[in-house]
Amino acid sequence: MGASVPINGSDRNGYVVDIYPLSSYYFGSKEAIPFKDETLYNRVLRMKSNYDAHGLRTCVEAVLLVELFKHPHLLLLQVRNSIFKLPGGRLRPGESDIYGLKRKLTRKLSLNEDGGEVDWEVGECLGMWWKPDFETLLFPYFPPNVKRPKECTKLFLVKLPVSQKFFVPKNLKLLAVPLCQIHENHKTYGQIISGVPQLLSKFSFNIIAS
Repeated sequence: MGASVPINGSDRNGYVVDIYPLSSYYFGSKEAIPFKDETLYNRVLRMKSNYDAHGLRTCVEAVLLVELFKHPHLLLLQVRNSIFKLPGGRLRPGESDIYGLKRKLTRKLSLNEDGGEVDWEVGECLGMWWKPDFETLLFPYFPPNVKRPKECTKLFLVKLPVSQKFFVPKNLKLLAVPLCQIHENHKTYGQIISGVPQLLSKFSFNIIAS
């Protein structure tokens, strides 16, 4: 293993994240996974039905970092060549955050859905976003005038090992995007993803050179 290259200043009282070169990872493909092709109206109806049956919808998403050109890059899934998403998804009723996120990561980024070949290291929760209704508006805090929010999205830092094999469904793309490109780029990446660099500002990145 090569030398470490710390960036972002001091160790910030132990908030150090090791990240490894993109070239340390293998990227393959697997069978496509189905997506709901629906209008916004139908999606709202489906969310209302789910809420009536199960209550608050909780989504968990992973912040996965790699190094490229000595700069941290965020791994994003791209849907239909236009929509960017953090790997993750909706929890099942009664499912824990950690277990559900590991299940979603395995489904979307591992070869087999049994999860036997990967043990995802889910770290701290970086932030939470709330949706007060069934529309698209999100808040990075619990709105004081909302009694029954409809959705909560939680972001977790997931630490990658020195090497790993990723297998991405054929109808998705897995991209490494630099943090400097994502920062406050709401138009391209949306509210949550464009805010990730700020959530990571408390960390120092220890880039492990290859």
